[in-house]
Amino acid sequence: MIVREHNAHLEHDPARIVARFFLPGDGLPSSYSRVAQIVGRVLESSAALTEQMAELVVSDLEGRHADAEDLLISNARAVGSRIADASRLTEAQLLVLGAAFTAEYAVEGAALCNPSAIEHPSQEGLGEGDLRVAIALRCIGEGHISSIGFAEAVIDAGGAWTFAPRATPLSPPTVWSGDWSRTHYARALEHEGHLSDLATAVLGELPDRFTVAELEYALLELPDQLSTRPDSRRPTQAMRDMAASAYRADFTAGTPLSARMLLPVAAEENHGMEDARFVRFTDADGVVGYRATYTAYDGRDIAPRLITSPDLAEFAIHRLTGTGARNKGMALFPRLVGGHHLALSRTDGENISLAKSSDGVIWEDVGIVHPPTELWELVQLGNCGAPIETDRGWLVLTHGVGPLRTYSLGALLLDVDDPLRVIARTTEPLLKPTGDLRDGYVPRVAYSCGGIVHRGTLWIPVGIGDSRIRVFSVGVDELLESMTESNPSGAAHGAVPEVW
Repeated sequence: MIVREHNAHLEHDPARIVARFFLPGDGLPSSYSRVAQIVGRVLESSAALTEQMAELVVSDLEGRHADAEDLLISNARAVGSRIADASRLTEAQLLVLGAAFTAEYAVEGAALCNPSAIEHPSQEGLGEGDLRVAIALRCIGEGHISSIGFAEAVIDAGGAWTFAPRATPLSPPTVWSGDWSRTHYARALEHEGHLSDLATAVLGELPDRFTVAELEYALLELPDQLSTRPDSRRPTQAMRDMAASAYRADFTAGTPLSARMLLPVAAEENHGMEDARFVRFTDADGVVGYRATYTAYDGRDIAPRLITSPDLAEFAIHRLTGTGARNKGMALFPRLVGGHHLALSRTDGENISLAKSSDGVIWEDVGIVHPPTELWELVQLGNCGAPIETDRGWLVLTHGVGPLRTYSLGALLLDVDDPLRVIARTTEPLLKPTGDLRDGYVPRVAYSCGGIVHRGTLWIPVGIGDSRIRVFSVGVDELLESMTESNPSGAAHGAVPEVW
């Protein structure tokens, strides 16, 4: 093994919590309203006991959450419709009522894994030769629900990786409705089998770019002959759900990166936002920003989704569609290639494949880049983050799944102009989950969602056992020299299709 392990590490921390709106008994059948019962108990309590309880809950939450009182009062107002004259409630009643509908959630109470490293937006205050790194993390909490968190680290000129202390309290973002292009929306409806005659009629009334409010207006403008049909309810709701799946998540100025948490919002991700692969992306005009793909899980189905951000403080979250966006593990290239957005994926579930897009949201499957070849990757093969451009080609970290569902790391080198052509590959794992790397929340897993190169060294933060983060490194030249040259006439799987 040519990779070197470093002392830097992150462990999952059950004390990293957020407070969320909570409806007792939500989703359970009941012949009466539990909300009304709880509201009644608060209103019937004596003023003295209510004041005492209000002081206790605020004292308990302060220091654990920012703006604790505002949080409780906001949650109280969310159930205010159950109160005949909510304006007459005392502040103490609002605080106690809000506390009844608030629950803390440990975002990484179960595990912390699958890091993705990118250059931090701020490089201020560093010494010569140092690099500040932002690391996206998969945080797994109660119910195996995943959210996206962040950490920070510095790689110093001497070759050491140091994680910065992670900030608290955690800060969920302000969430806003997103917008759509009409073309993307139509393709998304088609992708999900919802492009009905009714949907086509609505699309004809939408502007080229529209919001949820404009969709509602277009629905209201439908002819009665369409909107009142017995079979119109399902496609109408499908259009609403689709539009609502795009959103923005913005953090207040001054919130430390490691305190920012992206929690599930859209229905299709309500069981998790998994394995975000971030990349620092340069567009055709030279504008630099951040992009990521992640796997949305709704409890039954998975779907790749897109995050875009100028600064890791304001995020736009959207669907991806097309034949090239159908499975887990998409990883975006850091720039356009041949005028196209490119991504590595695993469209068929077991081979590393290539997808291309003209707009970054509608993806076309191009073909297989590389199939499982060695025994340590005999079950399936996938990428471990965005390709890294070197002077010899695109360096791609991979994961192979072998016997006993063991996840090991490897690498490919792809042609810089034709990424379907594999120049070289590792025939032995770079890193295997053996010894003290074997056990964890999910045993026998070594997995990364993206490394970073600094001063000729590839740094790879790795999720071990889906429970903790360790850091490894290898010299880029050393890695490339260790790789086995592939078939010089094309990729190892045979004829290479035309990419463009």
